[in-house]
Amino acid sequence: MTSRPVAVLSVAALTAALVSSVGIAFAQTPAPAAAAPAAVATGELPIPTAPAPAVSKAWVVMDYATGQVLAGNNIDTQLEPASITKVMTSYVIAAEVAKGKIKSTDPVMMTEHAWKTGGAGTDGSYSGFEVNKTAPLEQMETGMVVQSGNDAAIALAEHVAGSEEAFAQLMNSYAAKIGMKNSHFVDPTGLSAQGHLSTAHDLALLGRALIHDYPQAYALNKIKEFTVGPITQPNRNLLLWRDSSVDGIKTGHTSNAGYCLMGSALRGDQRLIAVVLGDTSEKQRADDVQALLNWGFRFYETHKLYDANAQVSVQKVWKGASPQVRLGVAEPLLVTVPRGRFDALKSSMEVPQNLIAPIAKGQKIGTIKLSLDGKPIAEAPLVAIDAVEQGGFFRRLWDSLVLWWKSR
Repeated sequence: MTSRPVAVLSVAALTAALVSSVGIAFAQTPAPAAAAPAAVATGELPIPTAPAPAVSKAWVVMDYATGQVLAGNNIDTQLEPASITKVMTSYVIAAEVAKGKIKSTDPVMMTEHAWKTGGAGTDGSYSGFEVNKTAPLEQMETGMVVQSGNDAAIALAEHVAGSEEAFAQLMNSYAAKIGMKNSHFVDPTGLSAQGHLSTAHDLALLGRALIHDYPQAYALNKIKEFTVGPITQPNRNLLLWRDSSVDGIKTGHTSNAGYCLMGSALRGDQRLIAVVLGDTSEKQRADDVQALLNWGFRFYETHKLYDANAQVSVQKVWKGASPQVRLGVAEPLLVTVPRGRFDALKSSMEVPQNLIAPIAKGQKIGTIKLSLDGKPIAEAPLVAIDAVEQGGFFRRLWDSLVLWWKSR
């Protein structure tokens, strides 16, 4: 079957379009979506350039709901991620708990290796759990997340996989599943190691995955301080004290990596994620991420166009028990656009010219595409909401004759 593009419509027009006839003409018009906001005022000003961090090596700001990069620089440049690595460690732990391989109540041993490599006698951050003693996994993980404890990260890695090396294999497997194409992990801490690299874009994807897949594990990142024995240490994410909408995610620092920060904030129903790598101080990384988040919230908004399995259009079916099939999207279709530009979105569909039964429920039929000012914004596959069985003998015979006549 050949596909053909259908007429391009504004999203505002889509919300009012409703054609009663069936067939190809009906298939060309998507069903109503959510109501559009007020029309854009004439003479809309362009969005100002994002407040680019002056000294960082790489940075990015991403919309959480869509994964759309709003702005960035060197987003795919491989750099040392420092202790932002521990977000990957948290993800692996949460995934393994979800699979039932470990439990949050498991006693985790602070081994001599973990203590010597990441404890108080080292130059890095530590949690303070006593050597050769155990603590519940959930407490050890809180020490790793809030205090950025290298000792806790190593102890957890050993508990989950037997060794740091084996745990790193899990990290890389999960990273590939998330879609982190330019990352490679060697240890669970982020301490400098040959080949231990990631990118601003990959790390934003990681933060997005942790928030979406394991919100309970993510919630540890907003804890402002944690006490182990006689030692109380604060979370190093200064934004937790500055901005009540910020609820994570993770800081990092080594002499090679510089000062790094992955931040996320939720304002209303919109969440953004920002990452800076290679800044010059704790204050600078916090200032940079705060500026990027403020800019993103001020100038962008996210809309849900269609829910999963909501009707987007109807297309004629030949040789079927039903003469038509409803089309929709398998996942909610969201789009991030500059504030006030929702009405300027254009929508088009590519659908088969002749669709022949049988059709399976969930079968991909075509594609819906969205653009703004001629530039692609988002696209999603159109799938059959319902199955269409093959029609009877006379229906198939008649439709075959009609199709033959149309093709002459």
